[in-house]
Amino acid sequence: MFGEKPRELPQPIALIVVEDFTMLPFASSIEPLRLANRQAEQELYRWSVHSVSGDMITASNGISIKVDGDLDAISERADVVVCGGVNVHHHIDRKLINWLRKAARRGLSLGAVCTGAHVLAEAGLLDGYACTIHWENLPGFSEAFPEINVTGSLFEIDRDRFTSAGGTAALDMMLAMVANQNGAELASTVAELSLHSPIRHHSEHQRMSLPARIGSRHPKLVGIIEEMEGNLEEPLSPSVLAKQAGLSTRQLERLFRRYLDRSPKRYYLELRLKKARSLLLQTDMSVINVALACGFSSPSHFSKCYRAFYGRTPYRERGIPVIEGAAGTVAG
Repeated sequence: MFGEKPRELPQPIALIVVEDFTMLPFASSIEPLRLANRQAEQELYRWSVHSVSGDMITASNGISIKVDGDLDAISERADVVVCGGVNVHHHIDRKLINWLRKAARRGLSLGAVCTGAHVLAEAGLLDGYACTIHWENLPGFSEAFPEINVTGSLFEIDRDRFTSAGGTAALDMMLAMVANQNGAELASTVAELSLHSPIRHHSEHQRMSLPARIGSRHPKLVGIIEEMEGNLEEPLSPSVLAKQAGLSTRQLERLFRRYLDRSPKRYYLELRLKKARSLLLQTDMSVINVALACGFSSPSHFSKCYRAFYGRTPYRERGIPVIEGAAGTVAG
């Protein structure tokens, strides 16, 4: 089980990095271990970094790192952390999938930071477990793996699986491990040394609150937007939204104009298009299925709205060649 007291020290932690991995959660996974060793004045943890081939890997920020070896160099008693990042579904290696499945059969604790959860899910290793992933990747993950229990928490530790949402959430997850294995006092000291206090609970939300995001605490406006965000696949009409909020459609219109400088219809459309872009970039769903998942019954209408908002068609967003013809734009 992840976070249990190890049978012997130091406890090995193996980080597997995939191409375009995100640097912040990677570093946030290692630094708490280094500080725990320093503060305890003994080697509680020993970490190593691996790639599938054993070759250098480049992060999404362009920095290339030298690794300690390939997958075969990982200790047989290590906790394994898959470090994902940008376009992770394009970097899933069959050799890595097979290795992770064998590691699971050997009883290793397997985890992920940022989009590394996508790799574990692709290997079928999150079935029956609670997990989390970065909020920006959550819609695509849910579409790709509808049977998996994915939450919006900072991190999830479920028996021998552990996942964090990315960014500094990896730091909180590792602090939870340090606390379980070596006491809350050491974990608190490490958090203070990291200027990361208080330690966040795993169930805390990843994103700032909705009022903070929209710059308003108006209760009816917040409630309406929550309804919008919860109904992107089957959008609610302005009259239904107004009725649910106890407003007239005219009052609804004025509310959005005053606080968000756009109509409720326009705001709703932008929410759906932002989700669509996330699905286009982070999944292999067809453009038609993306359109349907975001409440567009017509692919042509979806393409028109997408182009008006982002300046390019959904196909161009994916880098798919297109042929311009009299009948419109089609995939090449």
